[in-house]
Amino acid sequence: MKALIQQHQTMRISELSKRLQVSEMTVHRDLKPLIEEGLVSRTYGGVEWKTPVENQSRGCPLCERTGDQRLLYRLMLNDQQVETACCPHCGLIRHRQKRGQVVQVLCQDFFTNTTISAEHAWFVFDPQVEIGCCHPQVVSFASKETAERFIVGFGGSLHSHASASDQLHGNARACHSSQKGVDPS
Repeated sequence: MKALIQQHQTMRISELSKRLQVSEMTVHRDLKPLIEEGLVSRTYGGVEWKTPVENQSRGCPLCERTGDQRLLYRLMLNDQQVETACCPHCGLIRHRQKRGQVVQVLCQDFFTNTTISAEHAWFVFDPQVEIGCCHPQVVSFASKETAERFIVGFGGSLHSHASASDQLHGNARACHSSQKGVDPS
């Protein structure tokens, strides 16, 4: 199971069950030690292979910060490379820069810290709570309803993935113009 997940990077529980010809309950039981070792993490309906810490230590490709686990935005590229942005703000900008090279994008639900598909996530811009990362602050959520409830308490504006990317594209030069070699287009 370990080799299969490592080879594919992300897999659904149902797919693992079919490939290994075991029940989904057996898959869950056998995944527990891999999760406890920190080799894989749970995603909605599946698991993902964790990128070794040494590959993430370079920092964000835009601002070079290392981010809070709840804010990370990962881009899986078609050359088998993984880029980890410190937050959805940088991740959305970097995703647009790397368009055509991105195979999959993942981010974390801000409340549950569950890995989710960034393309299906909802993003809250400029909440009235300091999260300690880039500005405008952006946090991601798995569901629109949860994001809307967050806005009631902490303010901000709600965006789909496409809308969030468009919103930041116009501001990218101002946000990261001081970074060497960063072309926000």
